[in-house]
Amino acid sequence: MSKRDYYEVLEVQKNASADDIKKAYRKQAMKFHPDRNPGDKAAEENFKEAAEAYEVLSDNQKRARYDQYGHAGVGGGGFSGGGMNMEDIFSHFGDVFSDMGFGGFGGFGGGRGSSQRVTKGANLRVKVKLTLEEINNGVEKKIKVNKYVSCKSCSGSGAEGNSGHETCRNCNGSGMETRITNTILGRMQTSSPCSHCGGTGKIITRKCTTCHGEGIVQESETISINIPAGVGEGMQLSVSGKGNAPRRGGVNGDLLVLISEENHPELIRDGTDLFYNLFLTIPEAILGGSIEVPSLEGKLKIKIDPGTQPGKIFRLRGKGLPEVNSYGRGDLLVNINVWIPKNLNKEDKKLFEKFVGNPAFTPNPDNSEKTFFQRMRGIFE
Repeated sequence: MSKRDYYEVLEVQKNASADDIKKAYRKQAMKFHPDRNPGDKAAEENFKEAAEAYEVLSDNQKRARYDQYGHAGVGGGGFSGGGMNMEDIFSHFGDVFSDMGFGGFGGFGGGRGSSQRVTKGANLRVKVKLTLEEINNGVEKKIKVNKYVSCKSCSGSGAEGNSGHETCRNCNGSGMETRITNTILGRMQTSSPCSHCGGTGKIITRKCTTCHGEGIVQESETISINIPAGVGEGMQLSVSGKGNAPRRGGVNGDLLVLISEENHPELIRDGTDLFYNLFLTIPEAILGGSIEVPSLEGKLKIKIDPGTQPGKIFRLRGKGLPEVNSYGRGDLLVNINVWIPKNLNKEDKKLFEKFVGNPAFTPNPDNSEKTFFQRMRGIFE
């Protein structure tokens, strides 16, 4: 099932401001919040869909890529393509409701607001250089990265063994501090991460000797990245969950893949179209013939009509690059140039001057005009 347009999901126009997008998201999230729709799976999916749209459209860079390339430009959506889950949403976007006194997303029923805060590790960024052939077909790349992973000795807790930590007394293990304040609208309850345990709900009493209480260690990992056909210079794709692990538990960050494009030795890219500058010799331009030109799928033959002029463009439809997230393809445009020799020896120069300088000049009667030009071909090649 294809994803809906993010602007349609939030019910905003494509030129909507950042404030309009935030207000629209808050309206959708309030409408479909699980605490208001207990047990309603459809409402939960709508809630996730709205959060996915907001994650992209609230970020200027992601929004620009989405406007240009659609869902493929942001890795398919869902916290950069990996799919949404409720903990991710509550962790990332709880501040949207903070000015309404709801304490994140837990204000409706209190169930979510009392849960421990979910932290996310830092994202990793890598640059991948692709040839036009790889962009044409799509490619799988294996990238070796050094990153932080969860410590196996303590399962990421940072504590030595089961007795290496104790429940935080300040928040009683909930990870959240609750405050009640008096406002002109009445008593309002807000929640925030516990200042004693940082939202984990636990206090380390004996640190893990492997990670020294951090819960993470540095390791190298080889990651396979499937890059779709048609990507372009500067596009950023994301692999969800392949970034750094957070300290003492949570969800991994993402691997952000910046696309870089190698210059092709013969073809020039312009969006999905490809350009090739074809240089003909003077005899080829005058006499015409069949000429081979390069493409990303091998050599192609085109017919040059006699008397073809410089600047003429041949359009080979469908021989360009594919569009990202679409079935369309660009064209191969062949621009005709005529090669003029810079240096002639005396004999060649004399022959050419005799031909072009004397209007009454005609080839040898024993030879056809074509044979004459074939005799001269050596001068221009």
